[in-house]
Amino acid sequence: MDVWAVRAHANGLDGRAGSVVDAVSQVVALQGQDLRANRLAVRARTGGLTGQDVDDAVARGEVVRTWAMRGTLHMLAARDLRWVLRAVGAYFRDRQAPRRRQLGLDDAVCERGVAQLEDILTEPLTRDEIRERVDLDLAGQAAPYLLAFAALEGVVCRGPERGSEPTYVLVRDWVTASADDRLALRYLRGHGPAGPRDLAAWSGLPLTTARAAFDEVRDLLEPVGEHFVVSGSELREAAATKLLGHFDAFLLGYGERSVPEGFTRKIQAGGGFVMPAVSVGGRIVGTWRQHSAEEPLAIDVTPFTTMSARLRRELANEVLDLGRFLGRRTSLSVGSPAAAD
Repeated sequence: MDVWAVRAHANGLDGRAGSVVDAVSQVVALQGQDLRANRLAVRARTGGLTGQDVDDAVARGEVVRTWAMRGTLHMLAARDLRWVLRAVGAYFRDRQAPRRRQLGLDDAVCERGVAQLEDILTEPLTRDEIRERVDLDLAGQAAPYLLAFAALEGVVCRGPERGSEPTYVLVRDWVTASADDRLALRYLRGHGPAGPRDLAAWSGLPLTTARAAFDEVRDLLEPVGEHFVVSGSELREAAATKLLGHFDAFLLGYGERSVPEGFTRKIQAGGGFVMPAVSVGGRIVGTWRQHSAEEPLAIDVTPFTTMSARLRRELANEVLDLGRFLGRRTSLSVGSPAAAD
């Protein structure tokens, strides 16, 4: 058994999800601060959907963007928002407290700000509109930190986009559906086989908390080597070739990455920046980038080793599907293998 191929299947990288909600909920959440990369993460896990389908699901409130794992913006299925925030919200709210205080946002000010948000968000508002209506000094980074505080408290989340600007809404008005689940179980369904260290890396929670989450459901798990899966899980392998975008959930889901020795820096570029990658059955075999915004959309692939004719054909099909998803004509260029770090 190739553990990375099994993980790729669990992560949905065989494109089996039939909707945006299914693609997102399979892995609990997709990192969401880069909207273009967020759409590409959905494409890699579905077949036949388009970028507009992702935007429509956001506009309908089926999926929402809010601060969650690792204290960063993620897209979640609306029904999962509340239990996810119960699992991670308080930890990251408290982690951000020193920076909030530097910005003049002590706990009392934050509480006043949240109360005002509950009064003014009778409709979706942009960050600038919130600044104008809230009776607080929200210059510089104060506004996003106040909104993150309110989001981690489960009071606000992002609403529909207004052009290129996100809006903010009250969770109680925007999110009507609600599910319940346990963190380790949901993580393993979308990432297993994995262990507590992987859950800690993915969630950003302390290792002790991750271990406790596993202990809570230990009787529902079974070991696979040194890792675990949910009992009864079908350990299928995904062999598909996929173009993964920046910050893809598969690259952020574990304590390690399936990158060949000597090429780690090609994927982890520094400053937390995770590069777009070529995955073959869960193994990272190269990087890719959009070379031009003109027609056709040029996709340049830099492999880590010489690529076979079969892999080139699979990449060509992936690039065609990327163009279909974006509504663009595309072209593929495969460069010479990259030198190791």
